[in-house]
Formats: sequence, structure tokens, C-alpha cells
Amino acid sequence: MRYYMLNKPSGVVTAVRDKDSLTVMDCFPEEMRSGLHPVGRLDRDTEGLLIITDDGELTFRLTRPEFGINKRYFFRAFGKISSEDIAKLKKGGLLYGNNEEARPAFISDISTSTVENDLEHIPEESRAHCMKNPKGETFSAVITVSEGKRHEVKLLLKSVGCRIFYLKRISMGDFVLDPMLKPGEFREFNPVEIKTAEEYRKIYIELSKKEQA
Repeated sequence: MRYYMLNKPSGVVTAVRDKDSLTVMDCFPEEMRSGLHPVGRLDRDTEGLLIITDDGELTFRLTRPEFGINKRYFFRAFGKISSEDIAKLKKGGLLYGNNEEARPAFISDISTSTVENDLEHIPEESRAHCMKNPKGETFSAVITVSEGKRHEVKLLLKSVGCRIFYLKRISMGDFVLDPMLKPGEFREFNPVEIKTAEEYRKIYIELSKKEQA
């Protein structure tokens, strides 16, 4: 089995191949790509932890919603978040704009700021418009979710009146993004991470045997 940790850069698609766009596999030399796939997906404009592997059992274990694997994201957003908003997210509920039910989400490590102080993190195409209100409120925080619905984190924050402009996954289960990896860089799993992957696989195999019994 092969396991790699990638710090996904913004602007690439989480896919094995795409006829119109660069994919996360383009971060790897061509001779390494055969048989590998990303575990789950991150939006094109989202950065951070992405596991690349040829281990389908690990992928299933980490991505299926019934296993409830926690995923932690650091984000920056326009607006402000109140204790009532945090409580609302903690209860779970409908995602903004559709009728999909979301599991509870947990907010921590909140830090307030302003548009002008966060300007470098705002997408370049939006900066001029945002600077019409340089003292506008922004904040950063960490959110923990246990599903992987499409645009889930963005829609959760939008449901409490906040719009994310920077999003980075920092952990997935017991796997934590290596802070030494720059966007677009990857490395092989270290021995501890390989052991963790084996433990996840073992749980998956044991559950499969029980279901087949």
C-alpha cells in the first residue's frame, strides 16, 4: 500500500483526471500517479490536508458518513459569529439553500479581525470591492464536522450569516496536516501515520466481516 499526505493548493480539482483543469494528481510526478487516488474531496478553492493512496479500504473507512470521521477546518469569513450562532451549529440542522440535514458542527479558536487586516487572504478578484469597507468585520475559527457533504462547511457558515473566503482542512480523523508542507507539496506517511492507517483498515475489515456473517 502507498500513502501520501498532500497539502492541496487552491485552484486545483480533487480528481484523478480532468480534461479542463489541473488536478491534485498533477502535484505528483507522472511516474508516481498510477493506481493512486485522493481520499474524499476538497473544493477547488480549498487548501489543506488530502490523503493520496491506493488503499480503497482506508478510503471507504475515512469517507463514508456512517463512520463519523471528524474533519477539522481553519477558515476566515466575513461577518461575525455569536454564541447563539455557535449553539445553532452545534445542534445541527438544514444546510443553507437546500433541505439537506447537517450533523452538529463545533466552532473553536475564534479570532476577530477586519477586511483590511485580512486582505492578503481574500481572493484577489474580490479585494477591490471588499476594500470599499476596510473596517468591515471578519473572523477566523476552526470548525469540526463529521460528514463530507458538498460545500458543507461553507453552507453551514452561510446559514448563520457568515461567508467564508479562506478554507483549509487541517485534520481528518487522526491524520493531521504536516505544518512543514507548503501548498502543493507532499510526503510519504511516516511510521506513526502508516500504523494509524492500518488501524483504520482493521476496523473496516472487522466491520465488513460482521456484516457478512
